[in-house]
Amino acid sequence: MRTHRVLTLGASLLVLLSACTTGGGASPSAARPSTASSAPSSSAPESTAPESTAPESSAPTGEKAAIKIGSDNFYESELMGEIYAQVLEANGYPVERKFGLGSRQERIPTMDAGDVDLVPEYVGSGTGFYDKTKIGGDGAENAKALQEAVASKNLTVLGITPGEDTNAFVVRKDTSDSLSLTKMSQLKDVQDQLKWGLPADCDTNPLCQGALEEYGITYPPKQREALGACDVPMAQALQGKAIDLAELCSTQPAIAQFGFVVLDDDLDTQPAENIAPLVRNDYLAKVDKAAFQKLLDDASAKMTTEELTKLGVLVAVDQKDIEDVAKDWITEMGLLPS
Repeated sequence: MRTHRVLTLGASLLVLLSACTTGGGASPSAARPSTASSAPSSSAPESTAPESTAPESSAPTGEKAAIKIGSDNFYESELMGEIYAQVLEANGYPVERKFGLGSRQERIPTMDAGDVDLVPEYVGSGTGFYDKTKIGGDGAENAKALQEAVASKNLTVLGITPGEDTNAFVVRKDTSDSLSLTKMSQLKDVQDQLKWGLPADCDTNPLCQGALEEYGITYPPKQREALGACDVPMAQALQGKAIDLAELCSTQPAIAQFGFVVLDDDLDTQPAENIAPLVRNDYLAKVDKAAFQKLLDDASAKMTTEELTKLGVLVAVDQKDIEDVAKDWITEMGLLPS
């Protein structure tokens, strides 16, 4: 993946970001270079983790098999993958990183083929990929629905993060003011006056095309630019007036950085987007599943929406290395073995 230069945030913006804590992320956030080769500190609350369908592990206690961890092609997914990787490495698990696999449509076949053992998944969008009718505004319920959807694929959803990062359709303030746009339901009457920035997979994503059609928007829009959802170029195109509307992510620093207006999803088309490790059952059968899950559930339980936003600033704006950000965070959160 390519490196992007981003404007530096001042202290006043950091204050604004503390309020940007609405949740979840079906789509990518600002891109970073991939390192790929091509809540409480105890375990997460039971209510956040769906009942596992993975077979009970027959591995000897203490077995720590090598694991291949992947991510989608945006910084937040890679950051969560790196956090899980470092927690496991610190506890003796050999880790191979396969970050930047692409969109969900590209990543799922890779996991199905066994080329990766674990990926961070957004439980709302993950469920919606299989059945949009099963998703809603509760992260724990979405996690249960996702578990049901992937059970036949021999995958297990571990505990979810309290924090979330959802899809957000945003416009510049001048566009909001001139067209009186504050909510998604107002887009239908002005859709042909806008140049839309939409992800390349919008045509096959029910949370993108499907959501827009729920609002009576003719799809595809007459003027459409295909860009990475929640990616830096999408935000830069909106700021530079190359597009008038963009799909970003709710924890994306650019929203506060450029003063974008997030349109109210008044039909509630976007689901709760808590994050959870999605793990292959054949890998879980090689290890002490309870010990393995506790390590990752402990890490997930610490990741609030505020933390996601704060770490996003460090990675996407301050341009700090994801590895360093992850290391500092797990150290601060007390997730390293004593």
